[in-house]
Amino acid sequence: MLPECSFETSTMIPPQKSGIAAASHSHKQRHGIFPPTSVLLIVVAIALVILLAAVAFLVAMLRRLKSAKGNCISRNNGNANGCKFIAHTTINMADSPAMNNGCIHGGSARRTPPRKLRGAQVFTFKELQLATDNFSEANVIKNGGFGVIYRGVLGDGTVAAIKMLHTEGKQGERAFRIEVDLLNRLQCPYLVQLLGYCADQHHRLLIFEFMPNGSLQHHLHSHSYPQPLDWSTRLRIALDCALALEYLHEHATPSVIHRNFKCSNILLDQNFRAKVSDFGLAKAGSDKINGQISTRVLGTTGYLAPEYVSTGKLTTKSDVYSYGVVLLQLITGRIPIDTRRPPGEHVLVSWALPRLTSREKVTQMADPALKGQFSNKDLIQIAAIAAVCVQAEADYRPLMTDIVQSLIPLVKSLPSVASASSKFQNQKASPRYEFLGQKSAAVLEYNVLKQMRNSALECE
Repeated sequence: MLPECSFETSTMIPPQKSGIAAASHSHKQRHGIFPPTSVLLIVVAIALVILLAAVAFLVAMLRRLKSAKGNCISRNNGNANGCKFIAHTTINMADSPAMNNGCIHGGSARRTPPRKLRGAQVFTFKELQLATDNFSEANVIKNGGFGVIYRGVLGDGTVAAIKMLHTEGKQGERAFRIEVDLLNRLQCPYLVQLLGYCADQHHRLLIFEFMPNGSLQHHLHSHSYPQPLDWSTRLRIALDCALALEYLHEHATPSVIHRNFKCSNILLDQNFRAKVSDFGLAKAGSDKINGQISTRVLGTTGYLAPEYVSTGKLTTKSDVYSYGVVLLQLITGRIPIDTRRPPGEHVLVSWALPRLTSREKVTQMADPALKGQFSNKDLIQIAAIAAVCVQAEADYRPLMTDIVQSLIPLVKSLPSVASASSKFQNQKASPRYEFLGQKSAAVLEYNVLKQMRNSALECE
């Protein structure tokens, strides 16, 4: 009889299955170290660290900006909007005229010493109110298209012309930016000097040197001046203006096209020496071979070159045409467009051009206010220069350097400047026209006749 044997099935595991179970148990233990909840907590912790670092960085930047703002305010004597041009900053004329929600110099009720900006001073609106007696009508010098010009006395006693620009449209803002940039950059005794400016909140003002004898326009065409300009003074004015345009065209970098050269923008100092003003429409010249730039047609009717009016192509020769119109005004005393005159005489250039090649007719064209007190030779030579300047074809017009060299001998021969002629000795003509310094006006007169004859032959 066999002995009884009992088996505990619950405790018996086959050797192979037992190894698999052990491996599975070990695998479960290893994965149990990082359950999904722990992984989520780690990700959240990392995100919080990054967020705290970003917040700390922003706080540091805000504190830095606040500190910089505090320094700016302290430099501007408590001015809350104390931003201004940096001394080495220039304004790009190609930029949008709109300001970036800021100001060039913020307002301050305190009367502080003017701040320098590359030769110009920065004024507050309050300072200019005091200078003009709160912009009194009694101090108005001129009411122009871009604004009103007042006579004012600055804090140091300097008499100045203060121009308050209209700020309704973008053109006034653009004119302000251009004039501040150009006149700070250009230094020439034949340009009206910019003493300072104000961009206090929405106000835009320019402060210029005061020219006590007003504009050429008033002396030629207004009865408020009982004494007309004599011939010698007119010749000097012609040379001063030519020197101004020569500087803009050939010595400024880049060249500058005034675009609004006319009698009302030619101002006279106490000695009746002329300076060119109003650069609100000025454009930087082109570096291309033909020097043309395309732009909107702006300016004053009667002074605009025909190719600029018809095509919008602007060059330095456009200013030469305007200069020729001013010469015609100095010769004849007439305005560019005068509908009160008989038919055929409304437009000065159209009426004068056929007569400029006749010596007898040129003498008859002279301003009656001169009463014959002029040199016929000088008059004919100036007429020849004017005729070349107002040629319909821009290529026929001379450079301003050549015009300067044509005028220098005439002005040097005047009795009042013969002793001071040394100031012109260093003036040199362009290489292509070195002969113009001697008999240049006669040569120009000959060229006018030749060009007009050729034009007539072409028409046939």
